[in-house]
Amino acid sequence: MKKVKIFFSALVVIAALQSCKDKNELEEVVDVPAPEKETAAPAAPMGNPDDVKAEEGPFQMAKLGYAYDALAPNIDAKTMEIHYSKHYKKYTDELNKAIKGTDLEKKTIEEIFATLNMENKPVRNNAGGFYNHSLFWEIMGPKAGGEPKGALAEAITKDFGSYENFKTQFTEAATKQFGSGWAWLVVTKDGKLAITSTPNQDNPLMPGAAVAGKPVLALDVWEHAYYLNYQNKRPEYITAFYNVINWDAVAKKYDAALKK
Repeated sequence: MKKVKIFFSALVVIAALQSCKDKNELEEVVDVPAPEKETAAPAAPMGNPDDVKAEEGPFQMAKLGYAYDALAPNIDAKTMEIHYSKHYKKYTDELNKAIKGTDLEKKTIEEIFATLNMENKPVRNNAGGFYNHSLFWEIMGPKAGGEPKGALAEAITKDFGSYENFKTQFTEAATKQFGSGWAWLVVTKDGKLAITSTPNQDNPLMPGAAVAGKPVLALDVWEHAYYLNYQNKRPEYITAFYNVINWDAVAKKYDAALKK
């Protein structure tokens, strides 16, 4: 009996020693290097609009006049860069190709519109795209917005009742233009201001325009003009557009239209 007790006591001691050994092994810590902190990839450098050139031809791209990010947050830099350096350049290059070897090479863009064959889609689409965008860049600018002044403001009040009425009607024209197109403020042949919209790259200088006139303000409502920033929210883009209208440039266009 005594031997049995001694045997069991020995087993208990051995078990206790093994337990301590296992515990020490479990608690052993191995140093593991901490993972390096992830850093965001650097943003792609923004281009310079002055470096963008059309291919050789009678029509060349109008200077943008400001940096791609100058209209942010109303129109973001990436949209401006793609719009100017890709879309606008393409229209300019394709216009030069479409008129190469024809008498249209010697005409101004307005003269091309005056006798435009609307069935000639390459000239119609690319001449429109060239002219429309050239005006669009010109009537926008950084630190712009506000309201028109002087003779233009008086004409807007006379023909629309007030500046707010003008905004309401212009916004409606831009919003309701189905699909791709443009909204316009034009001077009609009788010297009055009128609002209209056109599909695709058509404009009020082309034959058969629903409202003919000399454009002084243009808004591009093609999706490529706003989708990166506004997605399907065209009304928000239109509202933001009023913050970047250069009314001094529009006023000069208005004065010139009255004199022609």
